[in-house]
Amino acid sequence: QVQLVESGGGSVQPGGSLRLSCAASGSLFRFYSMGWHRQAPGKQRELVATITGGGSTTYADSVKGRFTISRDNDKNTVYLQMNSLKPEDTAVYYCRHNRSDSWGQGTQVTISS
Repeated sequence: QVQLVESGGGSVQPGGSLRLSCAASGSLFRFYSMGWHRQAPGKQRELVATITGGGSTTYADSVKGRFTISRDNDKNTVYLQMNSLKPEDTAVYYCRHNRSDSWGQGTQVTISS
């Protein structure tokens, strides 16, 4: 099992930016894909972005052009840079280690004026 710890959430105004981090345990981090998911109140958890071990990325249509997923394999960390934030981005954000289906505890992101 991989241990994941997210950080970087908070409350910002519309149009603002946040960068989420997800630190992973384990020596095999660099080989496997990671994902960021989010769950808004009353809604199902949805996939936001993924990144493979080789650095290929995919994004949900709702965040394309605004969010960027990246990883630093030397630090066992995956990031989610979120720009031009909208109120509808408000959610708890989770990272996932896809191979082991391990999840972090989540970090709250609130976009409000």
